[in-house]
Amino acid sequence: MDTVQNYENLKDTLAQASNDRGEPHWFTARRLAAVDQMVDLPLPEVQRFDYHRWPVTPTEQGLKHVRSNKKLAANVDIREDSVQITQVGQTTISTNLPDDLFDQGVILTDIFTAFREHPRLTQKYFMDKVINTGEDRLTSYHTAFLNAGIFLFVPKGVTIKQPIEAHIIQDSTQRAPLVSHVLIIAEEDSHFSFIQHLTTQGDQKNLASCVVEILARANSHVGFSSLDEFGHNTTTYLNRRAYLSRDANVDWAIAMMNDGNTIADFDSELVGSGSKADSKVVAITAGDQHNGINTRVTNRGKHTTGNILQRGVIEEKSMLIFNGIGSIIHGAHGANAEQENRVLMMSDQARGDANPILLIDEDDVIAGHAASVGQVDAEQLYYLMSRGIDKKTAQRLVIRGFLGAVLIAVPSKAVRQRMIQTIERKLEHGQNTQTDQR
Repeated sequence: MDTVQNYENLKDTLAQASNDRGEPHWFTARRLAAVDQMVDLPLPEVQRFDYHRWPVTPTEQGLKHVRSNKKLAANVDIREDSVQITQVGQTTISTNLPDDLFDQGVILTDIFTAFREHPRLTQKYFMDKVINTGEDRLTSYHTAFLNAGIFLFVPKGVTIKQPIEAHIIQDSTQRAPLVSHVLIIAEEDSHFSFIQHLTTQGDQKNLASCVVEILARANSHVGFSSLDEFGHNTTTYLNRRAYLSRDANVDWAIAMMNDGNTIADFDSELVGSGSKADSKVVAITAGDQHNGINTRVTNRGKHTTGNILQRGVIEEKSMLIFNGIGSIIHGAHGANAEQENRVLMMSDQARGDANPILLIDEDDVIAGHAASVGQVDAEQLYYLMSRGIDKKTAQRLVIRGFLGAVLIAVPSKAVRQRMIQTIERKLEHGQNTQTDQR
């Protein structure tokens, strides 16, 4: 889009598509305002990582409604006794919310139904309180071209014992970007876990723009886990952020196993006093893929605690950049910000970095960091091989132990097992490829 007229034409197209979809006027207005913001806003920065030539803001398809085949979700185990929602592209395949949770006021639905039926909640908080549409070009693009998503509301004092599962399947059997938004509101004293699984069906080249907003009210506790497995031909943008009120707690456990290029921004805003966030991220890169990841914790309230643990494995000719950013704002007395960023290099052709960044504007705080980039521990490898285990298997066992600190944080045993299987698959593929190239 090179001219103002092109932007005006795009706005006309988006407005018509939004009206055809029956979207409320307030959301149509936000789409159009986001297009205006895209004109001047820059892409967000990821230190030591350049992605500016990636196709992260495609506009040529406008806001085309694409219906997906339900058979693309054939591998999802849809259970009547679960709390679960499954989406393929822009199509919601199934939603299951037990009657007892519905009676307590829990809402689990697709994002556009939420816009129409729950405007009091969605209009106030969507891309405003937690993440702002006008932050950068990627957030404005996400609002303008949103075409899928999930809304979860857990009322005050409600505890959900079983994990809430969200299966989001990118439909790459056809050309259409997936622009998906998850908005989670945890009211005061609520407790639950949310598990997300991102996958791709099909081989078309597409963008996946996936944003998660978590609003954690006072004394709420949210566990968020995600297994990211988008395909090789998917360029992925991930933005996940939580806004924490007094004594709220958010635990992140993210396994980034995408096969394509990925730019990611994870953030916890510790606004209320006594709030706490633990951010655990594992990533494996292989082939020629490039991953750039910012994981940030911002201590704004007094006596807040933010922990970052990132561990990555880099194979073949891939690149992985970890930026761990701990920021303590002036006035955050008694804050604690700790981080650990470690990377294993499995190939002399791989490129990686682990960058700890501390931004401290307060005296009465505790802050620390650790970072390392190296190879598999030779002594551990020797020990396993001396017990009759072949080198490839021994390497995978050592790596699994290296990543274990994140895996144990996942609340669901079944999801942990899926993560382990995915890790094994990526590691074995990388080992075989490197052997073939020698």
